[in-house]
Amino acid sequence: MEALISNLLNRFESGALTRRELIQTLAMMTAATGAAAAAQVQDSGLKAAKIDHISIQVRDLPRSIAFYQNIFGLSVVSEDKPNEIVRLGMGRSLVSLHHKSPMGIVDHFAIGVEKFNKESVTQQLKQRGVTPEENLDAGFHIKDPEGIAVQIVGA
Repeated sequence: MEALISNLLNRFESGALTRRELIQTLAMMTAATGAAAAAQVQDSGLKAAKIDHISIQVRDLPRSIAFYQNIFGLSVVSEDKPNEIVRLGMGRSLVSLHHKSPMGIVDHFAIGVEKFNKESVTQQLKQRGVTPEENLDAGFHIKDPEGIAVQIVGA
């Protein structure tokens, strides 16, 4: 790619290529590179569509609930009272608060993927050398290179 751009610039500087031709060619090269990158991402099998929610471990559950309600206008979407988990959002869960030590850490975040099918996703992950796990805090998840739980859910 570098050699192509260098060649284009040499042709432009020598007058063999107009400014308009240079810009058009660079734009086409950029579009082609972007399309190739997009195709490569599509081929990965899992296409992330959004961050689904963030789960935070908190010291004082009622205080944290009040904070997210008062500051961001979120309301309680669901509760898991035995496990002291409250999910807040606007129709959908955005923030999950979990009364658990250690406090003040994000214990996981969730990525919503298009066309989520647990069996298919499990197979695709295993083909890439990653084994998904199930647990209370992070549901169906994998660990990123730093050990952070990344939950995978449907978008």
